[in-house]
Amino acid sequence: MATMNWRTINIDLLDPESPANFSIASLSPAAPRVSASEVQSLSSQIKQLLRGGDSEGALRGALENPPYGGDAAAKEVHLATIVEILQSLKQSEMSPMLSRIYESEGGVEILDVLMKYLYKGMSHSSKPSSAATGSMSPQSTGFSQIHSRGGGEGGGQAMSVLLSWHEKLVEIAGPGSIVRVMSDRRTV
Repeated sequence: MATMNWRTINIDLLDPESPANFSIASLSPAAPRVSASEVQSLSSQIKQLLRGGDSEGALRGALENPPYGGDAAAKEVHLATIVEILQSLKQSEMSPMLSRIYESEGGVEILDVLMKYLYKGMSHSSKPSSAATGSMSPQSTGFSQIHSRGGGEGGGQAMSVLLSWHEKLVEIAGPGSIVRVMSDRRTV
């Protein structure tokens, strides 16, 4: 008999129900392909609703149709549309609107999509712009000031709005929304 080191055999490969034999692609559902032009037309329809005064309808319409199967440009256009909607709403309108959406049919999923966009918006507004990095001014403390105090080009205001929405959203939907968003493989 040939000598074989039994300790080096990967027994997971022999088990048909092992994660090693499981396709990870089946964990995330297939999303239909979405072009940037389709997202752009949806964005213009949503902005029309917003200009017409139906801010809840605009937010709901944007969150019910996230471009999961879109390219990066399509996702950026949709993110910009949602951030524009969020910035146009007053702080006093946040909680009642989120409560109405939460209590409606499919409200939990809609608010989970909103949480995804809040996190994506926060990650984008924390990146320094190329114009801001080119104009560094030395401080008397020896540290460099990369941004102006406002975050440059309204970045601080956008972050403040996103954080306010995050606070209200966690208040309404609970911390379970954060867990669902972090574990969902579909990205916006």
